[in-house]
Amino acid sequence: MRAACYVRRVIKVDHHSSLLSVRGVKKRFGPITALRGVDLDVAPGEVHCLLGQNGAGKSTLIKVLAGVHSPDEGELLWHGEAADIDGPQSAIDLGIATMYQELDVVDGLTIAENVFLGHELDRGGLTRRADQAAKTREILERLGHGSMSPHTEVGSLSAAEKQIVSMARALSHDIELIIMDEPSAVLDTEEVDNLFRVVHELTSQGIAVIYITHRLAEIRTIGDRITVLKDGASTASNLSVADTPTDVLIQHMTGREVLNVFPTRPGVPSGAPVLLDVDSLSLDDEFDDVSFRVRAGEIVGLAGLVGSGRSEIIETVYGARKATSGTVTAHGKKLPRGSVTAAIAAGLGLSPEERKSQGLILGDPIYKNVTLSSFQDIARSGWLDERAERRATDEQIDALELRPADSTRAAGTLSGGNQQKILLARWLVHGSSILLLDEPTRGVDVGARAEIYALIRRLADAGNAVVVISSEIEEVLGLADTVLVIGDGQLLTTVDSSEIDEHGVLDLVMKGTAA
Repeated sequence: MRAACYVRRVIKVDHHSSLLSVRGVKKRFGPITALRGVDLDVAPGEVHCLLGQNGAGKSTLIKVLAGVHSPDEGELLWHGEAADIDGPQSAIDLGIATMYQELDVVDGLTIAENVFLGHELDRGGLTRRADQAAKTREILERLGHGSMSPHTEVGSLSAAEKQIVSMARALSHDIELIIMDEPSAVLDTEEVDNLFRVVHELTSQGIAVIYITHRLAEIRTIGDRITVLKDGASTASNLSVADTPTDVLIQHMTGREVLNVFPTRPGVPSGAPVLLDVDSLSLDDEFDDVSFRVRAGEIVGLAGLVGSGRSEIIETVYGARKATSGTVTAHGKKLPRGSVTAAIAAGLGLSPEERKSQGLILGDPIYKNVTLSSFQDIARSGWLDERAERRATDEQIDALELRPADSTRAAGTLSGGNQQKILLARWLVHGSSILLLDEPTRGVDVGARAEIYALIRRLADAGNAVVVISSEIEEVLGLADTVLVIGDGQLLTTVDSSEIDEHGVLDLVMKGTAA
């Protein structure tokens, strides 16, 4: 669990007093019905968790409440009266602010300039910078972050600090409801704890929060009530967090019972060859003296906090970063430092942490994304064979159960789980046997996660070597045969996954000492 250290103080919420009511809201885009009947009630000062698989309609509902889309049917009530939210400014004027998963801050501006962006304080056409800085400081103190200077450039802040800036922007308006879309997605344990403290401060002031997350454990810590969406409709509304078991939530989300989330580990076959051998690998200012091996049929998991050096290690193994010292050997062949081309030729394939910006060409069709690393194999006399591209992609679509099964569909239109399958298909088409998967389930819903877990296990059982990075310790322990615990750029321990638990991992990370 990522929020194990935070203990929420209980706030008495009057669930009979409704701040926002959504009644039978429907939204269509041409022939596609995105929302087909959503009901939602939010009380003042509560944290109302919104759950659902990718494609359930959460994003569309958020945009309806934020004024980006107008509902085709149904009604929105604000303090019991009909509300017409016909644009983003209309939502702000009403008292609704939205924090999207992709934070909308401007790196080149100061905190104060971001907070008042679009509604600057001015006099006679001149911005009152001193007044903006003073009011920003007041808001930051209200959020418990009075030490942050309003004059600091936002580009120098961490992801968690940028979230504070986004919240401060919301509070620069007279708001009563903040919608938070996956706010913990890029935060480590300590930052998640701090996020929860800030949310508590907001709700203690009577501000309501709609909290969207794929992490079911988080709702136990932060939530009051839950509404579940499936296929554009609310399948359960106003469920009590305290009284609703996780398996019931999963059934509401998926329409089925997901019992064994993590597949059974059969164990690495005795005598399995070492496919990847990393020896004393170092990169100045990032990590030092990291060694590990991955055998055919084995999943090795890297556990640690955000910023511990896990991604940098894998990117260096892949050749995207040039190691300062140490060696990487694949299939018995030592690879040159800093050469992605050599790594791919040796059978390595990387699924990066930010798949949308680093791994996929979102506007291109699925088949172009799948064959991106195999053009040389597919080309004939220097020309790409599109039929061969589609044929190879269709084989992987069937094998990986990628949906929708249409290779001409733009990659950007697929859910997070299916986008992850595109990246796996790319390396399988290429013939890669050493798979490096960085945060493979980020932004993936609970039902699709189980599919990804089973797929990763299947790939390992087929004789591939797999390295998995995840910010969720439970995920690493549930998937991996062997676990590497990373802290501050150091390999703290290498252990069989059956011999360590979440508390053991966190204890090592917090102490920062090698075992």
